[in-house]
Amino acid sequence: MGVQVIYMCFMALLCSPLNSAAPVSDNLMVLVQSSVSVQHGDTTTLPCWLNPSQNAEDMEVRWYYDNRFDTPIMLYRAQTVDASQDTSYKGRVSFVLKDGLKTGNVSLKLENVTIGDAGDYTCYISSDQSYDRGITRLSVIEMGTSPFLSVEWKEDNLVNVSCESVGWYPQPHLRWADQEQNLNPKSLLYSKSSSGLVSVHSWVQVPSTSDVSCTVGLPDGEEKVARVHLGNPPQHATQGSGSSVGGWVAFGILLIGSLVVFGLLYFKKRALFSWKKDESESCVKATTALAEALNYYVNVTLDKVDHPYLIIKDCIVRDQNLQFPDGADVTCLTAIKGSPGFSSGKHYWEVSIYRKNVGFKRSWWVGVTTATAFPLQSDVPPTTSNGFWFLSSSPDREDSFQFSTQPNVLLPVRSMPQTVGVYLNYDSGELSFYNVEDRSVIGSLTAKFTGEVFPLFNPGKNDAAPMKIIHKPMQDENSDIKNSVQSTAPEPNS
Repeated sequence: MGVQVIYMCFMALLCSPLNSAAPVSDNLMVLVQSSVSVQHGDTTTLPCWLNPSQNAEDMEVRWYYDNRFDTPIMLYRAQTVDASQDTSYKGRVSFVLKDGLKTGNVSLKLENVTIGDAGDYTCYISSDQSYDRGITRLSVIEMGTSPFLSVEWKEDNLVNVSCESVGWYPQPHLRWADQEQNLNPKSLLYSKSSSGLVSVHSWVQVPSTSDVSCTVGLPDGEEKVARVHLGNPPQHATQGSGSSVGGWVAFGILLIGSLVVFGLLYFKKRALFSWKKDESESCVKATTALAEALNYYVNVTLDKVDHPYLIIKDCIVRDQNLQFPDGADVTCLTAIKGSPGFSSGKHYWEVSIYRKNVGFKRSWWVGVTTATAFPLQSDVPPTTSNGFWFLSSSPDREDSFQFSTQPNVLLPVRSMPQTVGVYLNYDSGELSFYNVEDRSVIGSLTAKFTGEVFPLFNPGKNDAAPMKIIHKPMQDENSDIKNSVQSTAPEPNS
């Protein structure tokens, strides 16, 4: 009798529900993608499906983060989708396919991805007889800003060059170089914002004749580069007097109000700028950026004014080849605004600075301004501190361009453009210039724009080649980039 009771208890244990649910059935297999990478703020898909394909409408499907099985971010059971029990995912998760359950596709759509979303996600599917699960690792990346360089002249022809870039994830690397030689930084500091994004700041001290670059990027990912050719120090910084140095500092302070990172004032006593130069390995990225900018093409026109020093015809402007009262230097005397003005959004236009049988223009400005009236006095330089952001070229510096910053910082010319593309992102404060022919970035400025911003042009003085604003037929918006340099305006008379 005792043996019989023991036998019955043993059989009951073998047939208990706990024991029968433990094995994973061969006919229920969950397949996932082992890793997914997504840009911060974008939407992504975490793939998950049954193999072989089968109807999952009568099964339980549970998506959960990390090991939080009891607080799923998506739960389907009893043919009903329950509200997310993890409040941080509410309204951001859904099944990718409306009828995916019928085919066993239970991939998860995750919207507005945050830095905190990075981690492991489990797709768990169970039926009355078996279950299986798969884990996907989600990596979130955020490309930060292009490096912002500032220079501060010191004694003995030495220069402190600072580099700062914000808004990266995960933590980026930063590398200094003087042409091909790597430099050891004096300081390298990282900080993290409340949102989890990482900022990096570093500085080096170099001779005043250096050609310095700062590269910031993600491990095994895209890099952003800023470069400065220092050239000679500002004249007032080499005179050796305390008052001269103070004068340079005053110019730097004027500049600070214009150039900022995400609207915050940068360091006083420094000239701030950013330059993104097309390197051979980033050619494809620059082409992509130009293609994106072309989506915001606008046909800019010149102000209809009776200008005493310019000849203006439709989209063409040139100087009158006069004896100018302010001398040979290019000033606001020959500058002109364009239309329309912009107070928000993204905008792109192109300017031709080349004419066949004449050649390249040797002196010009191209950019934007917030000024409603131009300073005509030559002793009032148009700079970023008083509402002028532009790229310029001059005959005495044919190997370099420069921005309207004080002190002047030179940008070496790798390839002279026939057409300059101007991209304005008012909201983010970005102003970028492109060499349209080789599809490279010449350089970028960052500013905190307020009020209305207008296109700015200056054809220079005593320059045979005219400046022409390119008009693009709107029906050709999807044409090849090269087609964008074609103009419907007639060629000017020489």
